[in-house]
Amino acid sequence: MCISLNRTLVFEGELRQFVGMALSAMQAVTGVSCPALCKSTFLSGSKPSRLSRYTRIEALPSTSAIKIQAKKGEWLPGLESPAYLNGSLPGDNGFDPLGLGEDPENLKWYVQAELQNGRWAMVGVAGMLIPEVLTKIGLINAPVWFEAGKIEYFAPASTLFVIEFILFHYVEIRRWQDIKYPGSVNQDPIFKSYRLPPGEVGYPGGIFNPLNFPANEENKEKELANGRLAMLAFLGFLIQSNITGKGPFENLLQHLSDPWHNTIVQTLQGLS
Repeated sequence: MCISLNRTLVFEGELRQFVGMALSAMQAVTGVSCPALCKSTFLSGSKPSRLSRYTRIEALPSTSAIKIQAKKGEWLPGLESPAYLNGSLPGDNGFDPLGLGEDPENLKWYVQAELQNGRWAMVGVAGMLIPEVLTKIGLINAPVWFEAGKIEYFAPASTLFVIEFILFHYVEIRRWQDIKYPGSVNQDPIFKSYRLPPGEVGYPGGIFNPLNFPANEENKEKELANGRLAMLAFLGFLIQSNITGKGPFENLLQHLSDPWHNTIVQTLQGLS
């Protein structure tokens, strides 16, 4: 009997401690106070054998909302970020395992390089996926993305490559000048009447922002997140096509037709 009573007292003591911690956490997060620890005889321990005591909770006036978010600058919890990645850049989660951005001048370039590569990846992934989807449902007749280069166009593929290389080289040189001397290339060198509005490097606005999205922190974060996801998707499409010889949408349909047997495991087993 004595042992049973001692166990009951220990249990009730632990339970009071747990409830007290829970109420403290509730007050910290929601702004709800429990005066005098809710004035409960159970929580105060005056009558430990009575567990059916009720508590009274009062709400404190609050004029501000609590916003809970992950600490910026830590791509892996507990891993210290490099000193030069202090969270001031959009999308900065402290990820730079090779130390590429340690030099401030290099960091400026890599910020713009990631932004541009992410934008091209989003366009590229859409161009790889959407024609295949539209072909599958019968709206168009387009080759899978890795076969598109075999199609006969108005000029040979080698000629088109040279033209594309020259045009991209011109654009990249002007973009590099804009990074070094912001605003120096806002005016068209041939058609002088065409000019971009003043803005940040990498966010020219004007005809490059037809929907007039503001270049605020939230939109920059979203664009970078989508661009990074698109770069990973492009890498996935590339690996899939080399292993399966099929497009991403066809791979998806094949998986959905038999999810338990058409997976990456079976695909890799088929290579051995």
